Amino acid sequence: MFEGNLRLPRRQVLAGCGAFLATGLSAGDARGWQVWKDAFLRPDGRVVDDLQDAASHSEGQGYGMVLAQAEGDRAAFARMETWAAQVLAVRDDGLMSWRWRPGQAAPDPQTATDGDLFRAWALWRAVHQSGWTEFAGRGEAIVAGLVSHCLAVDPRTEDEPLLTPAADSPRGAPGVLFNPSYIMSRALRELGQAHGAPMLIRAADHGETVLAELSAEGLVPDWTLVTPDGFRPSPRHSALHGYDAARVALYLIWSGRGDHPAVARSAVLYDQAGPVPVVATSDGIVQEVSDYAGFRALRALVRCIPLPGAMPSQPYYPATLGRLAAIARREGGCA
Repeated sequence: MFEGNLRLPRRQVLAGCGAFLATGLSAGDARGWQVWKDAFLRPDGRVVDDLQDAASHSEGQGYGMVLAQAEGDRAAFARMETWAAQVLAVRDDGLMSWRWRPGQAAPDPQTATDGDLFRAWALWRAVHQSGWTEFAGRGEAIVAGLVSHCLAVDPRTEDEPLLTPAADSPRGAPGVLFNPSYIMSRALRELGQAHGAPMLIRAADHGETVLAELSAEGLVPDWTLVTPDGFRPSPRHSALHGYDAARVALYLIWSGRGDHPAVARSAVLYDQAGPVPVVATSDGIVQEVSDYAGFRALRALVRCIPLPGAMPSQPYYPATLGRLAAIARREGGCA
């Protein structure tokens, strides 16, 4: 029923170089938003991750647009949407190419489902929450592309949909490749309801069920294969609870699911002082830690304690997570 295709992105974010940001973490902190823009948003609307060779990703454009909408920054939102539409949205299925690098003649044609999901959601929020009607209708093709190309049947069931990480991601005999951190159920449900796409709502519901099943075995991994016989590691992807999986609790809390077992697992991991665990094994053995303010904000959200204040020296990914965590707290409460 759900046909489609995959690109296999890989995140490396915590090197000690690149563009860094000193910012507050309040969603409404105008100064913090300005310095985020100064660090990561180019004049043409391109969101830049300097730790990845100044590349721009569909994920970054989607995140940036949600941040701009939440901050009420119409001009920044328009710049980011224009760049995404002109440079990344070059496919014929409504979805974006996942990455563009300086000097590259054309973007990588593969897709990243989270980038498309957040861009579509940002456009919906812009129209229906902010009243920026000039963006009306722009998300329809994206939602249609997600439904047509980024859903696959869970091989353990007859018809429950799994959100795939890309339009051409593996599915079939070996199993369906699944990235737990792509389940932003609030966005899926709101888009599904707004665009008459009930399969997105079902993907949100079933995605939360899969996250609970994974949590029964330990911390949710960055990646897994869903096979007819259950979960098994993907030979090409991390099975650790790392930089991808850190977003699982964030999205669940933002979606009003602070009571979810995956959040409880993260709360146990974060129940310690000092630097924040950012990579751990399934059974909670910490492999890497970080003291970046964005990860501290994520820990504060999960543990329902006050958000940290401004801190210097953090790159794009933790800086962005910190700002998203502040919005999640405002809109979804805390765990």
